Amino acid sequence: MKLSTTIDFSSFMHRLEQRNPGQPEYIQAVYEVLTDVIPWIQENPEYAQDSLLERICEPDRIIKFKVTWDDDHGNVLVNRGYRVQGNNAIGPYKGGLRFHPSVNESILKFLAFEQTFKNSLTGMPLGAGKGGSDFDPKGKSEAEIKRFCQAFITSLLPFIGKDKDVPAGDIGVGSREISYMFGQMKRIATIAPGSLTGKSVVFGGSNVRLEATGYGAVYFLQHMLSAQKDDISGKQCLVSGSGNVALYAAEKLLTLGAKVITLSDSKGFLHIPDGL
Repeated sequence: MKLSTTIDFSSFMHRLEQRNPGQPEYIQAVYEVLTDVIPWIQENPEYAQDSLLERICEPDRIIKFKVTWDDDHGNVLVNRGYRVQGNNAIGPYKGGLRFHPSVNESILKFLAFEQTFKNSLTGMPLGAGKGGSDFDPKGKSEAEIKRFCQAFITSLLPFIGKDKDVPAGDIGVGSREISYMFGQMKRIATIAPGSLTGKSVVFGGSNVRLEATGYGAVYFLQHMLSAQKDDISGKQCLVSGSGNVALYAAEKLLTLGAKVITLSDSKGFLHIPDGL
């Protein structure tokens, strides 16, 4: 086996851009990660062999499908659904579903790529994936959201399962949407409770699932500061967003004695110099 000892960063990125035209979000994500990874590989050349880096950057598969659903006025509408199954080297694909007008293949590839590293760093046997649709839940009735979720998961169902791919929530997909999808899965197939995470507690979901991501971000920050012999108490903290993750992150920061001075959404931001 011939051992390659060098990877030229510029050449690698040029090839990646040629293979993925019109995908700036994905290219930027890979660029940012590889600026740290490639120098490390140069020092550990055994990881340059067998095209390991190329294999990590190329998703295992991308599933793209039509989602047809009815609005409250009887109109038939069509959205596009995706599931990017990034890497299952250490376990089943795991990652959220996002419902937002900005969703496209490039954004989901970037999220699945970064999810590979995020999940592996937990130490758990989890691969990485990401999915969703360009469906916009804003302004939709509860019945419309339910019908869309049912149509979406019906199309995605053949490609997921507890030992294959376990989706979760993300932007636009909370416990309500996950529960609608899980109910549809139970209706049309025999499904184990672990096939989706982020469900309502009545469907077998976790009690602290709603707070978990926001709290987890703060616990991570707490450990980083502790390693530097510092703590959160008294710190001024900038929180980006105002959704589920941001609000519970802010809540935990306040509990630990920090001062939260920003929140934001798609329309702007709040700057509160004296804190929330």
